[in-house]
Amino acid sequence: QVQLVESGGGLVQAGGSLRLSCVASRRTGGGYGMGWFRQGPGKEREVVASINARGDSTIYVDSVKGRFTISRDNSKNTVYLQMNGLKPEDTAVYYCAVRPTGYSNWSDRTTDYAYWGQGTQVTVSS
Repeated sequence: QVQLVESGGGLVQAGGSLRLSCVASRRTGGGYGMGWFRQGPGKEREVVASINARGDSTIYVDSVKGRFTISRDNSKNTVYLQMNGLKPEDTAVYYCAVRPTGYSNWSDRTTDYAYWGQGTQVTVSS
């Protein structure tokens, strides 16, 4: 079992920045992909970004490319999501997720993830 704890959400004005963090209860250097997802009001959960185990390959949903950056620090068992140029449409609950051990690649599918955090609210005002 892996516990994930997200932090860093909050209320910010459009154009502002936030940095989300997700700490895992086991070594992230164990070789598994990680991702950030979000779910807005009345919407399905969607991938925001995902990163492979080594941290050298990433994917992003088109709407955040050039504004968000995913990274990981395996020495701290932590994955980050730096969000710049925030827009009201970025408002959502953001979730951190971890793939099963041995699945080292990134993935944009919710069904490929075994463990999820409790979520952190991000609200962007116009």
